Amino acid sequence: MRLEARKWKKNCKWSLSLRATLELFGLELDVDIGTYQNDRAVSYKHVLDLTVSVDPALVLIKADKMSQVFDYDGLIESIEALGSGVSFETQEMLATVIVKLCAEYAEIQNLVVALRKISASDTRKKIGVTLSLDAGDLAQIRQQRA
Repeated sequence: MRLEARKWKKNCKWSLSLRATLELFGLELDVDIGTYQNDRAVSYKHVLDLTVSVDPALVLIKADKMSQVFDYDGLIESIEALGSGVSFETQEMLATVIVKLCAEYAEIQNLVVALRKISASDTRKKIGVTLSLDAGDLAQIRQQRA
């Protein structure tokens, strides 16, 4: 957490129920997922919904300054870069990689990663996977990285 936000938090008495989330919906990822026979290639769109919880002091801010908020642009760029020459066999592995990227940001306290694939030939066909992690789960992932 940046210094200005830390000072602001120190001077405020938040209620225990105050929560702050940042939500990203419908991010189309340019990734290849699956193993298909050449004659059974199926085209899918892969869509990410991401919800992260952060300290309320990074959302309920005192002044309109980027230095007081969680700058999520780097996280989004890292997620979008996953499609660069990498293919995954499963949605679950892509979700795991996204969780690990999110864990690199100490500001993220909880998160929900929801991936779905949508058939290009029949958009009624959708299948997805969702991972929900709390602070304890993220702490374990961060500890494994260290």
